[in-house]
Amino acid sequence: MKRGRKPTIDAADITRAAIAIADAEGLAAVSMARVAQEMGNATMALYRHVKNKDELLTLMADAAFDEPPSLPDGDWRAQLGVWAKALLSGVRRRPWFLQLPLNGPPSGPRSLAWFDRALGALDDTPLEAGEKVGVVMGLMTFVHGEAWLTVGLTRGYEQDPDRFSAQYGQRLREIVDPRRMPALAKIVAAGVFDADDLLDADDMAAEFDFGLHLFLEGVAAHIGGRA
Repeated sequence: MKRGRKPTIDAADITRAAIAIADAEGLAAVSMARVAQEMGNATMALYRHVKNKDELLTLMADAAFDEPPSLPDGDWRAQLGVWAKALLSGVRRRPWFLQLPLNGPPSGPRSLAWFDRALGALDDTPLEAGEKVGVVMGLMTFVHGEAWLTVGLTRGYEQDPDRFSAQYGQRLREIVDPRRMPALAKIVAAGVFDADDLLDADDMAAEFDFGLHLFLEGVAAHIGGRA
């Protein structure tokens, strides 16, 4: 009995297979050979559609997120807030995204759609075109930094929860010299780090909201000055 021909594949199929591997095992497990194995194809067959692993990673970066969220009508701050929280959720869902090399500005269709959605929130502001880009890129940097921090801390918590308990505050009291680090010593003395769980999900969400508020208020002040 003759074996049938393997079904045709394209770059989108290869990208989906690579993302499935990264979701299950992490980015380090992704290779052209491994993707080919998962798809039941010869490795060389993949190279007809994706020229190398660098291109595959670029395709994965663009396909890592769903379509950008619909934004509410009205205030640009509320719109950018929804956008930022959706972006953070997407990165946290696929933390391997933070390990992808950053080789240039957004150029894939999905990435550009996210970029467009955020820029659209600023349509009715008096900002110049370059300023709008600066606001969106700054917000993107803030969100990615928050995601990088929380993903890393969550990984550390899973390995050693005690490091995130009230013991941390006690250790700081032993280490922080008020003469050398007076500002930090005041914070430690105020008990900020004495919580039983420094990685509490509600606290982390509140901290993100506070940082987002500060960023957007800074933009609002700039817009007020322009107006």
